[in-house]
Amino acid sequence: MVNVEKLDSANSIIKAHIKNQDLEAKKDKVARKIAKEANVPGFRKGKLPAKALERKVKAVKKLYQADIEREAINEAIKEILDEGIKKLGAVEVLGEPEIVKFDRNENGIDVEIKVYTKPEINIGDDYKECVPEVEVPEVSEEEIQKELEEIAKQNATTKVSDKQVAEKGDIAVIDFKGFVDGKEMENGSATSYPLELGSGSFVPGFEEQIEGMKVGESKKIKVKFPENYVKELAGKEAEFEVTLQEIQEKVPAEINDELAKKYLNDENATLDTLKEYIKTTIENRKKAEVFGPKKEEILECLVKKYEIDLPEGIVEKELDVIVGNEAAKLTPAELKELQENPEKLKEFREKFKDEARDRVKLTFIIDELAKKEGISVSDEELSQVIFYEALMQGQNPQELIKYYQENNLLPVLKMNLVEEKLLTKLLEEKASK
Repeated sequence: MVNVEKLDSANSIIKAHIKNQDLEAKKDKVARKIAKEANVPGFRKGKLPAKALERKVKAVKKLYQADIEREAINEAIKEILDEGIKKLGAVEVLGEPEIVKFDRNENGIDVEIKVYTKPEINIGDDYKECVPEVEVPEVSEEEIQKELEEIAKQNATTKVSDKQVAEKGDIAVIDFKGFVDGKEMENGSATSYPLELGSGSFVPGFEEQIEGMKVGESKKIKVKFPENYVKELAGKEAEFEVTLQEIQEKVPAEINDELAKKYLNDENATLDTLKEYIKTTIENRKKAEVFGPKKEEILECLVKKYEIDLPEGIVEKELDVIVGNEAAKLTPAELKELQENPEKLKEFREKFKDEARDRVKLTFIIDELAKKEGISVSDEELSQVIFYEALMQGQNPQELIKYYQENNLLPVLKMNLVEEKLLTKLLEEKASK
């Protein structure tokens, strides 16, 4: 007989008694299965005569007694669990069930299994009370024009300058040859090399010594390679023979339809299209700056506003994650003390219990609000985010996706994206009123 006790909407205990005769029947079934599949000389697999099979069953039960009993108990517990969950009704089981009682006595085994389920959540429209007043600054024409000029600079062309003396910001076209310890450096020379003065692309001190040189002038420049430079040159002094061939200057691209087509990589783009794109980009940037702190306010308010039954097993798993991250910040001595002192470890875990509960609570609240607001994240969006992250980190996107899959991080990433979209929508709606 399987009984179910609902502690609350997220935690239940399934109770049952496994009778000795039922357990023996299951052990016999397991042993018989093993015996049937065994290879016995003189007989085809699975074709043992009845008497021979019985002898084999007895031998198997004696030889694999512990393994057979373990499998029989596992099967009995699975049946209890299946029946208990069925009695719970239409629930979504979360995490792994936990055996909280396993009491063996002369009549059999008393078993209690704790099951964690998605809690009942009742949220009305009052959640919008958590959205604070917000005002997004408008984008001015001056801001759009400034951004246009930056884009024009990024797409600048170069031309030979009439200037005769190099200054910071100029492109100095130089010939140079480098020497270390009196010997010519390997790969340390070039001709007609265009160097933007002030770019910091050469060894510290090199570009500054070119400033003030005249076209056609040759000069010896002494520098010292940084300590974190390539091993062969790190910390060493070097001398460069430099000749300034000519000075070039950047000419910003014209701000017109052609610039828009090039920048947006769209043959149908116009200058107005580019201006609208810039306006949207600046708006999004301003929203991110204004919305950031407001999002934290919303989350804090939601946690305080709603009380939800939380599945204890899920809270414990979240607590494990937090404690693991915090433990990684400890010194080896502090970590050793935790490992050797159960009371200290218990105190350490207790410090983060509320944080774990709040995180789990927020997950359920955000999930419910996302349904109310029609927010979802497609697999394509998920892939795009991972691809962009890989691009920023210089990683292979497929390897990063594999990492997320193997570490079961895709659901976490998806929930984070849902949360971001939901909070942004709520704030945008508030800002537009």
